[in-house]
Amino acid sequence: MADVPEKLGAREYARELKFTIEERSPGLARGRMPIAEGMLNPFGTVHAGALLWFADVVATVCAIGDTAIGPDGKGFPLAVTLNAQLLGNRSSGELVAEARPVRRGKRLIVVRTEVKDADGALLLDVTTTHMPA
Repeated sequence: MADVPEKLGAREYARELKFTIEERSPGLARGRMPIAEGMLNPFGTVHAGALLWFADVVATVCAIGDTAIGPDGKGFPLAVTLNAQLLGNRSSGELVAEARPVRRGKRLIVVRTEVKDADGALLLDVTTTHMPA
């Protein structure tokens, strides 16, 4: 990777992806994630993968709802589709994700998640489909 600028080289994003779940009910999951330097792309804004990861985690919490997950993971809602619209980005501050179920079926759960900045500007709109394991 000598010909690739260091800014584009390998990074350890996992150490920077920290979030909290502030609210969890069958009808809503809300999470908060501070923007950290290590999750920024070469342009200085949040890496799209970090935005999607955050949305997916909050969507999964919503999809769980009041389901009891078995010790072997039975019932855990595995994402099978993800449709995302990247509408904006930020370089600092905090991200807030809110996920709400669109439909809860026996075999499929559809969740819509919005990721916004602290001022409420919509950055990411994601619809995910989950299937219980």
